[in-house]
Amino acid sequence: MKRSKDGKENGDPHLVPLPRQAVEILRGLHGYTGHGVNVFPGERSHDRPISENSVRTALITLGYTPDVQTWHGFRATARTMLAERLECDPLVIEAQLAHSVKDANGRAYNRTQYLNQRAEMMQRWADFLDKLAAGADVIPLRAA
Repeated sequence: MKRSKDGKENGDPHLVPLPRQAVEILRGLHGYTGHGVNVFPGERSHDRPISENSVRTALITLGYTPDVQTWHGFRATARTMLAERLECDPLVIEAQLAHSVKDANGRAYNRTQYLNQRAEMMQRWADFLDKLAAGADVIPLRAA
């Protein structure tokens, strides 16, 4: 999230609605990581979450080097596909990504969270990813 450390620690929490697929995965992980306050605890201190560098290192280990894909690139891909393929409301997408309101009064008057719409959007997104993983809506390309 693009907030100061103080904003992250003392500001309003950013609520993230989860689709049923994510809940199932997290429940499966509970036996491994469910002993503290964080789903993904840090290596040095279980009271702190893993760092952004831990995620970056994991992606590199999986073959997603920065020239192939970045952590932020996944967010950008999701943002694009949610708008273009699933025709989701850009305001709802921006709220899900924790982007600040870009109107003249900013957060002073506009405190919308779109929680119901975001929950529906995240379920549609997870279902869409499941369809892609199963091979649906994928156009096979033939070598010339």
